[in-house]
Amino acid sequence: MSAVHAMLRAWPANPRDNLPLTLWNSAEIADATDGVASHAFQASGIEMDSRDVCPGDLFIALKGEAMDGHKFIAAAFSKGAVAAIVDRPVDFPHVLVKDTTQALIDLAHAGRSRCQGVRIAVTGSVGKTGVKEAIFNSLDRASRGSAHRSVRSYNNHVGVPLSLARLPARAEYGVFEMGMNHAGEIAPLADHVRPNVAVITTIAPAHIENLGSMEAIADEKAQIFTGLAKGGTAVIPADSEYTPRIVEHARKLGVNVVTFGRSADADVRLLDAIPSANGGSLVTADLGDTRLCYSVAEPGEHWIANSLGVMAAVRAAGGDLASAGLALAEMGGLKGRGARFNIAVPGGKALLVDESYNANPASMRATLRAIGQTPAHRRVAVLGSMMELGDFGPKFHRQLAEPIGEAKIDHVILVGDEMRALAGQLGKASIGPLGIVPSFDHCEGPAEAILALEEFGLTHGDAVLVKGSNSVGLGRLVTHFTNASA
Repeated sequence: MSAVHAMLRAWPANPRDNLPLTLWNSAEIADATDGVASHAFQASGIEMDSRDVCPGDLFIALKGEAMDGHKFIAAAFSKGAVAAIVDRPVDFPHVLVKDTTQALIDLAHAGRSRCQGVRIAVTGSVGKTGVKEAIFNSLDRASRGSAHRSVRSYNNHVGVPLSLARLPARAEYGVFEMGMNHAGEIAPLADHVRPNVAVITTIAPAHIENLGSMEAIADEKAQIFTGLAKGGTAVIPADSEYTPRIVEHARKLGVNVVTFGRSADADVRLLDAIPSANGGSLVTADLGDTRLCYSVAEPGEHWIANSLGVMAAVRAAGGDLASAGLALAEMGGLKGRGARFNIAVPGGKALLVDESYNANPASMRATLRAIGQTPAHRRVAVLGSMMELGDFGPKFHRQLAEPIGEAKIDHVILVGDEMRALAGQLGKASIGPLGIVPSFDHCEGPAEAILALEEFGLTHGDAVLVKGSNSVGLGRLVTHFTNASA
């Protein structure tokens, strides 16, 4: 026997090598859902929206309050679906079940059970999608493509099971985002995933209209720990006034606790952060038994804190910290969550920062602070209403005058009825560091805001922040100016 043959025979066995390469086959789906398959097939993906179906996908015909996915089965197959999960016989390959929503949950649980990889769950009032992506990029780099995560913001009662059902059997890591609007929504999601590591990014007054108080928000976010597997780890921000409350939730459940932040007693503690040439930061952190120095490509102090949470989660998951550092150094902004565009304007280029997907008081302050630290000829903020603040809304909108002044914003375009409170504040107060009030416009919607920004007239060297709740529709403004520049 040659030396090469001997080496091959001695190659260590990996139990994952015996797991299927395809995502699901008809027999596995039927067994998981207690359904009946009409044909034998193999599926490489799962989709619930016929518009997003790719060749090889399994289409799940979900039934909602206003829409029935069974109406779009033909459309799904026209785009390459190999089969569908249905609650009635159809003239296409399918698995017949009693209830398609329950079938999705059953398939999610089967996906979780067959995969022996480490599962990480992420929630928080601010930053959960970015942190989820950063953890995924870190683990995917280290595992050479064997990590999986929720796409987009699939973080609710449908998105989380769908993400779990998409979990490949051979995945070494799975990263899942969890969101909520009301009390009682996080715990069921945590029970679906049953994570080994659960991360809370921060606590802020998002959805306070429905929860009623900051304490209630903290309590609800802490429910992510109820799903932690035995020996699991809770990753908790150390710098919040609600940290003791959240830690108490975790301690009562008997899980490991790792804190991160600037606090002197944080387990993953910031030692130093200095601005880097690309607009990000060079961070030095103390992890107790080691120190790390790494770059964060994303600008803003909030991303310095996020990076500490990423490092804590990656370490708890058994990942590679060096790979995490490289991932943070290379990570760019996501669409609607920090993506940066250089748009053509008279005389050259202007910077447009797209934060149009979501907004609450904490994230507004963080992004205004970041744009204030961005070198620019003039700074412009297009700010849309912050939704789901209830009776707290006028107060939180008025309070944005302070960070606008601190960021030295030259012109503000306010969009939405809720922004009238801030318009009134800007109209009567001297908020700048020299007592200077920025010029401002108030618009009813994105179409009017587009005209207002065009009338303002961007020039070379300007920087524009676009941020608001998704329902305001400021993504249309971003699309208008980026397409015009293309």
